[in-house]
Amino acid sequence: MKLSICTDVFGKIPFTEMLDKVVAYGLDAIEMTAGGWGGCNFIRSAEELINDDAKREAFLAEITKRGLAISALNCSGNPLIDTPMGRMHSKTMRDTMVLAGKMGVDTVVTMSGLPAGAPGDKTPNWFVSTISWPEYESFNYMAEGVKYQWKVAGEWWKETCRIAKEAGVKKIAIEEFPGALVHNVRTFNQLCEAVGEDSDVLGLNLDPSHLMIQGAEPIEAAWVLGEKIFYVHGKDARIEKHNASIDGILENLPVECSAQRNWNYVAVGCGRDLQWWKEFFSVCHMNGYDGYVSLEMEDLTMSVSAGLQTSIDALKATISR
Repeated sequence: MKLSICTDVFGKIPFTEMLDKVVAYGLDAIEMTAGGWGGCNFIRSAEELINDDAKREAFLAEITKRGLAISALNCSGNPLIDTPMGRMHSKTMRDTMVLAGKMGVDTVVTMSGLPAGAPGDKTPNWFVSTISWPEYESFNYMAEGVKYQWKVAGEWWKETCRIAKEAGVKKIAIEEFPGALVHNVRTFNQLCEAVGEDSDVLGLNLDPSHLMIQGAEPIEAAWVLGEKIFYVHGKDARIEKHNASIDGILENLPVECSAQRNWNYVAVGCGRDLQWWKEFFSVCHMNGYDGYVSLEMEDLTMSVSAGLQTSIDALKATISR
């Protein structure tokens, strides 16, 4: 395994300065956002790089001359909602697939998206309660909502998988993000079933932090996923026991309210200890994954520089090389 980093953490600094920072941290590769909700600080327009060969080649040259690689392009957002944002995310996700192919990048990291609960709605609806109840006049509105969502997702993802394959993308790594239709192993398998024959290009971006905050065990998920682990985010989370013991693990407070939340994303090693991380990477490796581990640093309990160094030290000490 090799270490990469999600570059949005560096903010809006010059592209070459970002690359020099990555080299100084002793990392092997970069994961850059190219659309969706990402900052897109270094790929400001996927479409521009698609259409300008000279600009794209110069962009890649700055990376390769420093001995770095692109581990993946990231375009995480919600393409499944019929709003201006959803239509923009749909376009930039598909543009990212095309750009990845032209850059020779075989992996695109993204999210499944989340539709509204019914035709005509404009607000995404994350159904996470028991959908068998309640009914109103013999109509189970939540069950019908979930059925509608999977129909929307299946149609969009069938077309997107075909676009990715035509572009030369080998792996679409779906991040199991809470608040998205695909948020765990079971819902990932549902997406593959909805897509059908072209689902061979779909795998999971196994981000352990997202499973931790749902009460799942990422090591067990790695055993089950096997060769469907297409990418791994090095990201930790911590259940804040003094709050969660009272209010449970569901959480909708802003991420800045760290002390009041039931869980927080934290630097690697500040949630699970290094022994756990060694086992996690060992199990991923045993089940066939020997790709990049990409640090996504979103710890607001410490400074960015402290979180980066803490996480990098922990990952260097635990990944299976």
